[in-house]
Amino acid sequence: METEISPELVEQLMQAALMSPASKSSNPWQFILVDDREMLKALSVSKKSGAKLIESCSLAVVVVGDPEKSDVWVEDLSIASIYLQLEAEDLGLGSCWVQIRCRQNAEGEDAEVVVKRLLDIPSTFRVESIIAIGMKEVSKEPHDLDNLPWEKVHLGKYTLTE
Repeated sequence: METEISPELVEQLMQAALMSPASKSSNPWQFILVDDREMLKALSVSKKSGAKLIESCSLAVVVVGDPEKSDVWVEDLSIASIYLQLEAEDLGLGSCWVQIRCRQNAEGEDAEVVVKRLLDIPSTFRVESIIAIGMKEVSKEPHDLDNLPWEKVHLGKYTLTE
């Protein structure tokens, strides 16, 4: 359901993203904010599946990086994406990561190429993700602490668990 997010909340979201850590403080990320309904609709078909929700979100943040600034740009952009999502949660907003890098649209075209063309992104840049943000339609229950997979935590060295 589309509901406008106030400029103050957008500013808070972007402050969180801009404060995310990056290797050697290279800050290879850039963020393109999209709230135009027609552009959101176009972005919603940039990949074969998992992007349809962009059409009805309030704001899409396209997370773009410059691989010439950092050899670990994927990690840096991933961290920035998560900071953005954590801030959205703190603000009572819903968010969803839409993976773009290494994905294709329904016609088999590279999703990054599609997004770059739609948003005039320089060819040397890479698109990691689109973070769709909006008002929560449903609230999910938090994880059940009693059912966390503690067997995936190893102390000192890896130990085989059965």
